[in-house]
Amino acid sequence: MTLTGTERFTVRRPAADHLAVAGLPPAGHFIGGSFVPGSSTDSIDVMDPATENVIASVPAGTAADVDLAVDAAVSAQKAWGSTTPKERSGVLSRIANIIEANRETLEQLESANTGKPRAVAEDDVSSTIDTFRFMAGACRTLTSLAGGDYATGHTSVILREPVGVVGVITPWNYPLLMAAWKIAPILAAGNSVVLKPSEQTPLSTLKLAELVAGHIPDGILNVVTGQGRTVGQRLAEHPDIALVALTGSVVSGQAVAETAARSVKRVHLELGGKAPVVIFPDADLAAAAAGVRNAGFWNAGQDCGAACRVLVHESVAEEFTNLLVGEVGSLIVGAPGAGDDIEIGPMISRTHFERVRDSLAEAKADGFQAAIGGSVLDAPGYFIEPTVFSNVPAGAAIASHEIFGPVVTVESFSTTEEAILRANETPYGLSASVWTKDAGLSLSVPKQLDFGTVWVNSHLVLACEVPWGGFKGSGYGRDLSLYALDDFSRTKHVMINHGA
Repeated sequence: MTLTGTERFTVRRPAADHLAVAGLPPAGHFIGGSFVPGSSTDSIDVMDPATENVIASVPAGTAADVDLAVDAAVSAQKAWGSTTPKERSGVLSRIANIIEANRETLEQLESANTGKPRAVAEDDVSSTIDTFRFMAGACRTLTSLAGGDYATGHTSVILREPVGVVGVITPWNYPLLMAAWKIAPILAAGNSVVLKPSEQTPLSTLKLAELVAGHIPDGILNVVTGQGRTVGQRLAEHPDIALVALTGSVVSGQAVAETAARSVKRVHLELGGKAPVVIFPDADLAAAAAGVRNAGFWNAGQDCGAACRVLVHESVAEEFTNLLVGEVGSLIVGAPGAGDDIEIGPMISRTHFERVRDSLAEAKADGFQAAIGGSVLDAPGYFIEPTVFSNVPAGAAIASHEIFGPVVTVESFSTTEEAILRANETPYGLSASVWTKDAGLSLSVPKQLDFGTVWVNSHLVLACEVPWGGFKGSGYGRDLSLYALDDFSRTKHVMINHGA
């Protein structure tokens, strides 16, 4: 069954004309505790992807702007790094409280800048608050090898120290939340930050900087807006930055790692994904279909952990596909402000919209038929129909490359061994899920899947207490949990000779 947009999906829009966005942050870079103008007069327009209107402009940062921010971060880090975990915890708790008190403003900015439905923006801000609260506690509970006499006459002490100044590059799909995932553990470990938000979605990060100014030590958090090829490049090569952390595409990660390697700089990368969803014949198919509806189309599929590639046992493939099509057909597409029940917003930009559109066209050219969706939706705005391609054969391009949109593919398999082999046949290794009622399979299959997170009978469920990060082309390093604190600190061994 193929349904066109006119038969099933339409874009719901607000009844009122587009209004100016309230609560915009000041124009400028945030350096040393205040907003400062850029060294260049060039600027970057920030778009509303649901309307294609310009909602703000931010400075196009230069290498000189980065240098100024790094100088501020270096000056601030020594004092910040010598504070106690209790003192740092207090600052992180204060940031969480400030975000909580201003959550509505941040939610509205996030929706306007990204086109996120209200529910997604609310979840992002709630998760941002929880991230800072968790790290406020976690920084007081660091553990390490116990001090002791490991060599005769010598006592060893293991210290966890800040690495220094950390350069951060965040993506456009979760601007505020991904900033929090980096800022919170970096500050908790005693480092200072110079952060470049995506040039497409800088507003909520700049607003956070504005809100915390005067409430945290000046210089420990700095934000420089601009293009990756300029600002990101300078962060990766700057001699006074000890570590650069990026959440973004594989291509961006490769560029940062290559540049950072010249100074043997530490790198923390959270990159793309193509998450397989492995459904065995004994699974609760209705629950699996509902799970893919949520996890495959959350944030319009613009999520590196999205449940976008279903591998279902051949004996239940038709039944599952029918259930999934029914679930996807109930999704509501629209712009922010068109109703609290909107679930699917636009793609982030025209460039990305065209990329997803071209992926759909390539799939159709390869002979695949969409079971539902498969088309673009009327302008204004960068909207794509929620789409399911069924009966996709092994090795199909649409099932192997990251589309990063509201598109799910369904393949079938015959044996458990085939399912594992096919699931692992991807350059990515971020996340996967397994759906089964068999206790043995629920334990054995995740162990054989080459992904940093494997869910059983769920997908895209996150918690601050557990790590997030991938294998293979999805990068290295871990966000969230105590593992993030380890990544953003360094280990020093002090050995004291007391036997002389």
